[in-house]
Parts: sequence; structure tokens; C-alpha cells
Amino acid sequence: MKNFWISAAITLVTMASGQFAEAARYCGAASYSCCPTTACQPTACYTTCRVERQTCQRTVYDTVQEPQQFTVQRTVYDQTFEDIQETCYRNVVETQYREQSYQVCRPVYETSCREERYTVQKPVFETSFRDCSYTVRRPVYETQMRECRRVVQRPVFETIERECRQTVMRQVTETVNQERCFNVCEPVTTFRTVRQDCGRWVTQQVQLPGRCCPTLVPDACGCPRLTMVQRPGPVVCRRVWCPQVVERQIPCTTYVTRQVRQSCPVTVCRLVPEVVVTKVPQRVCRMTCETVVDQVPVQVCRWTEQVVSQKVPVRTCKMVSEECVRKIPVRTCKMVTETKTCRVPFCVTRQEPFTVTRRVARCVPRTENVNCTRYVTRCVPRVENYEVCRLVPQTVCPTTACNSCETGACAGGCADGSCGGVSAPAAGVPTPTDTAKPPIAPIPETTPAAPAPGV
Repeated sequence: MKNFWISAAITLVTMASGQFAEAARYCGAASYSCCPTTACQPTACYTTCRVERQTCQRTVYDTVQEPQQFTVQRTVYDQTFEDIQETCYRNVVETQYREQSYQVCRPVYETSCREERYTVQKPVFETSFRDCSYTVRRPVYETQMRECRRVVQRPVFETIERECRQTVMRQVTETVNQERCFNVCEPVTTFRTVRQDCGRWVTQQVQLPGRCCPTLVPDACGCPRLTMVQRPGPVVCRRVWCPQVVERQIPCTTYVTRQVRQSCPVTVCRLVPEVVVTKVPQRVCRMTCETVVDQVPVQVCRWTEQVVSQKVPVRTCKMVSEECVRKIPVRTCKMVTETKTCRVPFCVTRQEPFTVTRRVARCVPRTENVNCTRYVTRCVPRVENYEVCRLVPQTVCPTTACNSCETGACAGGCADGSCGGVSAPAAGVPTPTDTAKPPIAPIPETTPAAPAPGV
């Protein structure tokens, strides 16, 4: 019941506030409907910036690796094998047996039985009945009717019309000519001198120093003396590069940037404010009080006592002694000595000759030509485009509909955009002062903004 009264009070407050919301905003001190359209527009010139995009070109140098083939000589060693016969000796082990006597003890088991007497307790069970009576309380239910009065609120709905004013922005499209500048690249060919090494490989014979060997050489007294003397070394062939520099002219093509101006039509969109008056039907609810009498069934419970008889079986146990006899087997063991003979193995070692063939590796040098590849670095120019953005300032001044609006008394009404029957541009619409460079068209919003309360 308490929640019902709270819900009814909230509904009444909501309906009353919705009916008088328009007249009571800002506590009755101000309202958007009393403010003319021209009073909310800018009255002084201001500076804005527009974005200009320009496409430029620049030269980028890429590094390219070009393969170049050349031939070199290298020494390769081939491996050959020679067979050598050798006589080796190996140990041969032979197994022989000899007889050996030993004594062992063997167990002999015997089994006998003996009697053992013991007393056990055997349980004997007896069953008897015991009287266990108890009293229980049983509920008895009765239904009675009771009168209940309550006051309810019945809603009565009425429909009224409310005038709603809102300002919408209407889109106006215009086409203007805008001058655009872009760069054009023109090729220019020039020649540069490049030096190139066109030498060749020349084979030369070079004698290497030999090894030092001990030799008997007579000294100043004529006596032979042992001295280390260097022998002449082998003569080898080496390839030597002979350079030959040659100059030649290489054509180079570069691109020169030239600026070109072009007038292009641009579509500009602007928004014009417009007041729209609509009548919105509103449904009002008022509550009326009404008394309702209900018959509520009430269930009454009373308790009755009842005695229940019950026989409970009780089981008792007593222990009875009883004597038993059992036979236990007993196992005895005795050791018997016996003599046995076994064969024991032993090893005899002797040497046996055999022939082994061993392969000896030897390296034989030889010269072969090898083709190698090396990479020469070269720079290759290319032209790529990039975009440059810059901000261009411009001054925007608002236009005045009529001179009489400045003093606050508009004859003929300046709020709707007309002064004395003469059509004028919408108040507060910015007009750019720079006619050579029209402003950038504003981007329309995809989702319209919600109107402020009270508009």
C-alpha cells in the first residue's frame, strides 16, 4: 500500500511539471522565445583559418646491388690412400676345466601335531517389547470472512495541445570559383663524367724462400763447420691486377618543378537558421479518489491433542562360555652333511700372429679455377609525390540586416530577417571579406544536435 501511494505522488508531480515546464523555465526570468534572432549573432569581425593542400615531388635515391662475375684460382688438395702390410700379435684365451670336491649341508623337515584347548564366548540374543506411548497435537483449520475497506486513486486522462517552437538550420548550396596551384615536373637531361677501372689480371712468377738445412762450410781457418744454409724455394705463379682508368660521359635525367595555377568550381554549403512552430498533443492525467470494500477470507487454526500407543521391540544379548579343542601342526628341521664334486673352469692365454693391411692417407695438391660473384653498389634516382598542408588565415565579418536594428527598435521587424519590406540576408551569417580565396565549406553534421530545453 505504501509503494502504491509513492508511485501515485511521483506520477502527479511529473504531469504537473510537464504542463508548466515552458512557462517556468529560468524561474520565469528569461526565455529563448523573447530573444530576437539577431541578438544571438556575432557583431564583430573574426579571423579563421582554412586548410590548403599541395602536392609536391622530390627525388629519392635507392641503393641497388648489381652482381659481377670474376674468376680466381685456388689450390685444392685431393686425398689418396696407400695399402701397407703389417704383422701383429693378438692374445687367444682358451678355457680348461679341473675337478674340485666340496661339502654341503642339506635340511630335512619333519611334521608332527599337538592338541591345544581354549575357551570362547558365544553370544545369545533375546527379543522383548516395551510400551512407548506419546501425545501429538494436530492443527484444525477454519475459514472466516472479514470486511476490508481501502481508498484507491483512479486515473482520468485528457488530451491538450501545446505549442512548441524550435530553430532548425536549413542548408543552402552555392557554387564559387577557387584558384588552385599545383606543381608539374618536367624532365631535363644533363651529362656527367664517370671514371671506370677497365684493368686486367696479369700472371707473374714469384720465387718463395726455401727451408734452412744444416750444411758443412769451411771457416776462415779451413776447418769444416756446421752452418744453417737456406735453400732456394719453389717458383709460383700469382695473378696481379693492372689498373686502367677510362673516362666516359653518362646522361642524367632530372625533373624541374614548375607551378601551374588553375581555377576550379567549388560547391560551398552554408546553414540558415529558421524557426519552426509545431503543435504537440499532450495527454494529461488526473487522479480521483474512490472507496472500495473487499471481503477477505481469513483462515483460523486451532490445535487438538491425541494420544498414540506404540510398542517398541528391544533386543538383548548375553554371552555363554564354550570350550573348544584344536590340533596345531609343528614342523622340525635337521641338517644332513653331503660331499659333492664339480668342474671349475680356468683360462689359459697364448699369442697368435696375424697380418693387418693399413691404409695411409696422402694429400696431392692441384690448381683449379673458381667463378665468384661480388655485388657492386649503385644509386638509382626516382621521383615520388608527397602532400603538404598549410593554414591560410582569412577575416570573416557579419552582415547587418538594417541600420534601425542597432538602436533596438526595428521598424517592420528585424527578427524575421526583413526590414521595411526589403529582403536582407539572414542575420548573423558570416560573410568572408577575402573574395579571392573563398572559405572552406563546413562539414555538415551526420547527427543533428538535440534542441536546448525551452526552445
